Amino acid sequence: MGLLLRRAKHKFGDSDWCQIPTELSLRCISYKASADTVDLSPPHAPKEESLKVFSEVESDLKKTLLHLKHTYLKHEPEYFAAVQDLPDADLTSFTSSDLEAVRVANSAYGIHLFGKVRIPALPDSGPAYIHFRAFVGGDEDGEPARATLHSIHTEEKEEPDGGRKYRAIFNKDDALEWFDT
Repeated sequence: MGLLLRRAKHKFGDSDWCQIPTELSLRCISYKASADTVDLSPPHAPKEESLKVFSEVESDLKKTLLHLKHTYLKHEPEYFAAVQDLPDADLTSFTSSDLEAVRVANSAYGIHLFGKVRIPALPDSGPAYIHFRAFVGGDEDGEPARATLHSIHTEEKEEPDGGRKYRAIFNKDDALEWFDT
């Protein structure tokens, strides 16, 4: 089967190339977007389109954050130790004005937006941020569809002493990097 390269354009940025079998010229071979397969923009302040995406996922972001907090506090409390005593209303009191940084990546099938949100009820000097990932696919006409929440970052990191560190609440200086979970 021969392959042909075809350019896919998106409203949010540059075009990407995807492989299309010549016999099935309308069907794109899917691949999983990752830090290795797409270019993630440098961190920057959110612009109008990023704020629109945030507003579309804000409600789901808050519901999912509360669900994760309550689930992890039962089974793996270290992930949410920084906010274990913070009332739910305070944990989810953030708004679009608390979205401090974003990074964007284009893939053949949509836009991946990574965001860093400050939790206003927490002091800036310690863990006070969540990192989330949203996705904007295209509709049948090639226009952006409604954004969906992909995930909230939870990190399991091996320490130099062999131990493990778990967290879902990050510091101001923690880089906003590509993540799947």
